[in-house]
Amino acid sequence: MFLFFCPCWSFSFSCAVMGCIQSIACNKSRIKRENIVVHDLSATIDHCPTVIEENSPIVLRYKTPYFKAAARIVMPPIPRNETWVVGWIQACTQMEFYNTYGDIGMSSWELPQLREGLVRAISDSDGISYPWYGNTTETVTIVGPTSKPSRFTVSMNDNFYPSVTWAVPVSESNTPLLTNIKRDQSFTTWLVALNTTSKEKILLHTIKWRMRVDIVVDPAQPLGSRARLVGRLYQEQPRVLSRMEPVPPNAMGKPNANDAQVLMWRPRRGPPLVVIPPK
Repeated sequence: MFLFFCPCWSFSFSCAVMGCIQSIACNKSRIKRENIVVHDLSATIDHCPTVIEENSPIVLRYKTPYFKAAARIVMPPIPRNETWVVGWIQACTQMEFYNTYGDIGMSSWELPQLREGLVRAISDSDGISYPWYGNTTETVTIVGPTSKPSRFTVSMNDNFYPSVTWAVPVSESNTPLLTNIKRDQSFTTWLVALNTTSKEKILLHTIKWRMRVDIVVDPAQPLGSRARLVGRLYQEQPRVLSRMEPVPPNAMGKPNANDAQVLMWRPRRGPPLVVIPPK
């Protein structure tokens, strides 16, 4: 059998193959919002009242119900030399936290930059894992290349469990004078996919939630029967927004809310005093 060899066929075939190789190398898949699947997104606040604890002669403590958020994620295959982190970013957007001591004055936990309108939000990171709320169940890291979709769950929870002194915090007296605790704090929580190399952010969901506490205290009563919860017993449920809300720059880095907050004493008469400065 006679075989006829044509150099032009060889050249055409070689060019076609090389074109495919170059195409694969140059046009690697790019992660896009529409390629990331979010299943079973949930955002709730436990349906239970805030619990008041009067075990200490020094402080009253209260424990609010938990805010909880979770989602199942399917990430597409990740290209070589790319690392993606998927998880929760949270920021405080409003805070009022007043502890009143009769007609003497009140102590107040404050975020000065937020109070003065200099920023729209303060990071609520754990102070280590910026910009993430935490680094255990809150995030998952995927290092490329991956040949198959990655499936995982990210979850977080948050609540308040503070201590409030029975006595005026700037006084050396231990006489209980606390008469009211009022707290109203708002948060925005984002589910985000972040390319750690390019810093590209893909917003997957935005959640708004709020926690309110109102406690009246009769300091003349014996320890264990001074305080009671008033106003709403149960918190409003979180809202999952139908449209994404961008993450403000201050929600991505230092300082976090715990480090930025300051405890003030605001007397009925006289100038305010800083009791605990920001860190």
